[in-house]
Amino acid sequence: MSDKIASTGTAADEAAPDGPHERVSTWWAEHAWLGGDSAETGVLIEVTGDRISRIERDVVEAPAGATVLRGITVPGFVNAHSHAFHRALRGHTQAERGSFWTWRERMYAVAARLQPDNYYRLARATFAEMVLAGMTCVGEFHYVHHDVGGVPYPEPSAMGEAIARAARDAGIRLTLLDTCYLAGGFGPGFARDSDAHVPLSEAQSRFGDGTAARWAERATRTRDRVTGDTVRVGAAVHSVRAVPADQLATVAEWAHRHETPIHAHVSEQVAENDDCLRVYGVTPTEHLAAHGVLDCLASAVHATHLTDDDIAAMSARDAFACFCVTTERDLADGLGPAAELVEHGVRLTIGSDSHAVIDPFEETRGIEMTERVASHKRGHFRASELLEAATVHGAASLGWSEAGMLDVGALADFVTIRLDSVRTAGWAPQSLLETVVFAAGAGDVTDVVVGGTPVVASGVHLAIPNLGAELTAAIAAVGA
Repeated sequence: MSDKIASTGTAADEAAPDGPHERVSTWWAEHAWLGGDSAETGVLIEVTGDRISRIERDVVEAPAGATVLRGITVPGFVNAHSHAFHRALRGHTQAERGSFWTWRERMYAVAARLQPDNYYRLARATFAEMVLAGMTCVGEFHYVHHDVGGVPYPEPSAMGEAIARAARDAGIRLTLLDTCYLAGGFGPGFARDSDAHVPLSEAQSRFGDGTAARWAERATRTRDRVTGDTVRVGAAVHSVRAVPADQLATVAEWAHRHETPIHAHVSEQVAENDDCLRVYGVTPTEHLAAHGVLDCLASAVHATHLTDDDIAAMSARDAFACFCVTTERDLADGLGPAAELVEHGVRLTIGSDSHAVIDPFEETRGIEMTERVASHKRGHFRASELLEAATVHGAASLGWSEAGMLDVGALADFVTIRLDSVRTAGWAPQSLLETVVFAAGAGDVTDVVVGGTPVVASGVHLAIPNLGAELTAAIAAVGA
């Protein structure tokens, strides 16, 4: 919880001495995680404009004019993989049996009803739910590009612009991962055969640009129109089944030319691995690496069914692996090799993906809990390692290397977690980080600051105070 100490004249939000248009704001955190394996007590955080300009430790009392943050303050969580419109499926798809593939048909039905206006409203509400849960940056894996039937909108970037506007209005930092999606899946043929991939289905027609070259033209236009202080644009290959081999290099070259992240769904399903081996003779990871997609700016999303060689390839290229454990559980995807990846130097990140749950704490601790289930052993990751995955690694994977940490010069994105809830009560100083990771939940977030601007205060989203009602209306508007 935050409150303001009365000012004696040097108030927070005064003008910076050498920047008349930049404001100086001061927060005093009761406890804060500045990196390492323990938290600090009494931390003063000064922000000039949207950056942290000073951090002072061991400040016993809040100075006049400072906003007091009761609890523990940590860098904002980063949601490295999101499909905002999937939020409309929550609670509906859990009432049935089936597999990822049957769930996908329900998802296509929602995608068919999206238009820029209702997508803006749904994305805004979904992003606001993320912020309320403590997420200050999101990677939106965006592939619904065109109107029904695959007809481009008069403004080809209309859907991407709607998402960018939604993120700005919800108060979250965004990397729009413009996704190349050209084929409906693997076909019966082999690598050089015309039927190695099948055409997009009617349900998928809105996703495709025809060729990677046309995707690049539209992605460039979107990048030019939406990039700003809180919005950046990256690239994505939907999957090896959705982008034929001869198109992959174009997407990779675009990402490299613009020095942007490039993400891809990788080995989420065993069937994807089997088909890729049948058609191309290699695993999805090896296939992407051979065509230049896998590098230090790449994220393999899910990375569930990997071979030892896949892990070595990711390590050699310094790629990220994004685990979305609540979605992977929900869709019965399987258990990813988190411990093996980290042992080989691969950086992990987290994502809420289909938004069956939006809770960064659950995603973060889920990495450790999944390893326990698979190995019958406890304690694979320190709490600080898991927090790094959820903050600084996630930010780097989305092209925000200056975010995800409480440090001078970093973007002022931070979150405060209460320590007096029924979940966090009983915490101890020596295990405070463990309380954050393994006990706290989204409902314990009291305050969220993004770029030095408060977005959530006392557990309320300042722009959308009745968020439940807005989510209800936004979901109804897409007919879910």
